[in-house]
Amino acid sequence: MTTQTNTIHTYEEAVAVIKEVGLLPLAPLFDDYPSLGGMTPKEAWHSDTEQDPWIWRTQFAADGVAAYGKFIKKKAVFISKDILPMMLAALASQETVEKRYEKGEVSREALTLFSLISQNQGIDTRVLRAKAGMKEKEKKKAFDQALLELQGNLDIVVSGIKEKQDENGEKNGWSSTAYETMRHWCDRNHIEPLRLKKEEATEKLMNHFESFTSEAAMKKLNKIF
Repeated sequence: MTTQTNTIHTYEEAVAVIKEVGLLPLAPLFDDYPSLGGMTPKEAWHSDTEQDPWIWRTQFAADGVAAYGKFIKKKAVFISKDILPMMLAALASQETVEKRYEKGEVSREALTLFSLISQNQGIDTRVLRAKAGMKEKEKKKAFDQALLELQGNLDIVVSGIKEKQDENGEKNGWSSTAYETMRHWCDRNHIEPLRLKKEEATEKLMNHFESFTSEAAMKKLNKIF
């Protein structure tokens, strides 16, 4: 496979790469492993055109091509819908967020945000922060960390981008990220969980990655899984 050296220019080409590799980081995550940033022309980014990978990133999620979020090492990655069940079996807890909170494995802030996202699927970050009572500047760090915690545990995904609008419906200010639960995203895209043990899922994933990446990259992947 030559995805590491190919340059892609269209959304359709990017979709094909995600389907092929299964796990595609937004920016380079480690050497000898493909990433969207490493495979696309620098001048295309933030060009606000059909060739802009920055626009594609949320389109993948909206179209059901891949789950999108900061799932690995606090870095944004795409997980194809085909490989997602194996990733969840290998990396995600089988216990609820509430149960993990009771065991001291989840922070109070993460529990609060997860509860709000569960009740308001596709919620805008600005609205989420307000509903959580975390609008104050000094609470931003805790809010951001809780979002990273939930993404790192594969509990939530980015569902898209919402534009800030004024009372007349006109775009007004920066767009913000919207989130939904992983379970909701899977249900929307008809993705069924796999009844696989963690070890079995990990072995299948390693066999998949081994087919197209280097030994050095495999060592990095083994640390993740």
